[in-house]
Parts: sequence; structure tokens; C-alpha cells
Amino acid sequence: MAGMQRAPVQALTERLAAVRAEIAGAARRAGREAEAVAVVVVTKSAPPAVFAAAREAGVTDVGENRVQAALTRMAGHEAHFRWHFVGRLQANKVRKAVAAFDVFHGIDDVALARRVDRVAGELGRSPELLLQVNVSGEGAKQGLAPAELPRALEALGTLTHARLVGLMTMAPYGDDPEAARPVFAALRALRDACAPQGALPHLSMGMSGDFVPAVEEGATLVRLGSRLVDDLPDLVAKP
Repeated sequence: MAGMQRAPVQALTERLAAVRAEIAGAARRAGREAEAVAVVVVTKSAPPAVFAAAREAGVTDVGENRVQAALTRMAGHEAHFRWHFVGRLQANKVRKAVAAFDVFHGIDDVALARRVDRVAGELGRSPELLLQVNVSGEGAKQGLAPAELPRALEALGTLTHARLVGLMTMAPYGDDPEAARPVFAALRALRDACAPQGALPHLSMGMSGDFVPAVEEGATLVRLGSRLVDDLPDLVAKP
């Protein structure tokens, strides 16, 4: 790609390869196929030039967490990725977000999901939704309480444009990845208990520090930022 040095592309390619090797090992230990796990590269604070490197490195899924900033950064790259919104979606940003994003990981309210569905119909879009569940019970985290999930799933059974495809959670921050395992296992168990088999195929769980136990516990989407795009000045080509 014109103007793109090979160094950032190579670095990102190598980081992706290392991550995918870890995912393959985790999947193998869990008796799963590594191909069932997608890596969402979270580029939320990186310069827009990272998208050019990501394209050359073979990235297909990109995550952003702020609607307005993302719209500016996405310009010219819209058709090249599957765009995931991984932040908290504000009601007044729904229309702009639905027009731009393909997957929403942090839907934490029935009314918000219905609003996304209505706007999707108006815009001719079919975004995928994942309900955020606060499995850990931390007050600082968003999401439905586990006990609220069955009623929410029942209420959202009538969506006509947006598609409810799974659940999402965030584990407590910490230095030990194994400390996150019970949260991931609990989300999988909750999904299995509340939804018919195959009805909610996706579990979005696991970030840069804890994606290995997440994959072992059933994650199909892992959201990786710092592991892949840290030291971005070294990754992005200089003019």
C-alpha cells in the first residue's frame, strides 16, 4: 500500500500470529476449533493510519468504543472491515452508530436494544447484538444482572431487524488470567441455561490479559487492544 512501511505491517502480522497460536492451543485444550474464535482488534485510541496496516496484516474485525471519534477515524476504511462497537452505546448516538457498525457488544438494556432494532429498520441495516451481562457483580461495570437475563431474552424475542446473537461480559481487572476464568465459565453456563442450543452462538469475552482462559471457556469473540496495537508509534508508518 502506497506510503505504508513494511515494519508496522510485519509487526502487527507477527503479533496476530502469536495471538492466534495461543488461541489455537486454548481451543485444542478445550476440544474446540480455533476457527470458531474471531479476534476483534480494538483500535480505540490509535491513529487512523493503523487501519492501513491492519488491512495489509489481514485483520477482518475491528473494534471501536466511541461513536463520534470512530466515524472520523473510519473514513475511507468502511468497506474493509467488520466493525464492532465495544463501548457503551448512548441512546442519542444510536442512529449514527447503527449506520456505521455491524456488531454491538455492550447492549445492556432492553429499551436500548429495541431502539437499535427500530433504527436498523429505518436504515435498512441488520446489526448483530450481544447483551452485556455483569457476571462479576462489580458496581463499576455495566450490564444486566444474571437474574435479569431470562426476562430480557424473552422481551427481545420480537426483534425484527437487529439480530440477537450472543452475550458479552468483562472480567475484573487483574494480573492473574486464571482469576477471570470463573466469570467466563459463568457466562457460558448462563447462556446454556437461558437459551435453546444454538440460539445465542456467540460469547464475547476475554481481552489482552485474559483471552486464553476465555477461549478455553467458550469465547467466540475476543477483544484485543494492547496486545496488538501497543507502541503504536512504532507500528504506524511515518510520512
